[in-house]
Amino acid sequence: MTGIPTVELSDDDLHRELAHLYETRLETLRHGSDDALESHTARTQALEQEYQRRVPGREVDPERLRSGARARA
Repeated sequence: MTGIPTVELSDDDLHRELAHLYETRLETLRHGSDDALESHTARTQALEQEYQRRVPGREVDPERLRSGARARA
């Protein structure tokens, strides 16, 4: 995998890298090679796992839960 190891990223760098990957996801899916898509997916997963490790008690929006979706229906 390329890029700085996730544990070495500052919080700001981690957020910036995640934002950039989300911005480029569709383009990579539609037009990237299989290798590019695999690398993109692996890097995204690594960054998301690092975020979850750093912020285990992150605030979860009740509207994003299954019960919230049912309440809207």
